[in-house]
Amino acid sequence: MKVVLRSDVAGVGKRGDIVSVADGYARNNLIPAGNAIAASDGIADQAAKMRRSRDLRDAKDRDSAETIAQRLVPMVFTIAAKSGREGKLFGSVTAADIVAAVERQSGAVIDRHSLLAHEPIKEIGEHQVGVRLHHDVTFQLHLEVVAE
Repeated sequence: MKVVLRSDVAGVGKRGDIVSVADGYARNNLIPAGNAIAASDGIADQAAKMRRSRDLRDAKDRDSAETIAQRLVPMVFTIAAKSGREGKLFGSVTAADIVAAVERQSGAVIDRHSLLAHEPIKEIGEHQVGVRLHHDVTFQLHLEVVAE
């Protein structure tokens, strides 16, 4: 059965795509959930409008992500934490701590889920953390963890 996706569906397609799926999947899952509508003869124009709006929104999101990345890349974010004599932290610096430091020191708001493969930082020193704000925009944050 051919359907037009009304929202992004993992493993199937993105909003505005005309895709062929199993009849049962369309009738029992996609259409009742509001994620798709059955494709008819005149639906191609509506699907093209959906794709255009998706592409415009994606371009706008990419531009804003690039602007934020250009502002954050040259900065070094300082995080103060309690530590022992050997430079080991009492506890750790988590993703939430990093996001709070970025917001406090630069004013930029990023989601903690945009941090890539972040393990808690347990030592004083300089660290790099990957950030993905958009599927096309990935960069490294420079952190400096200092003793309180």
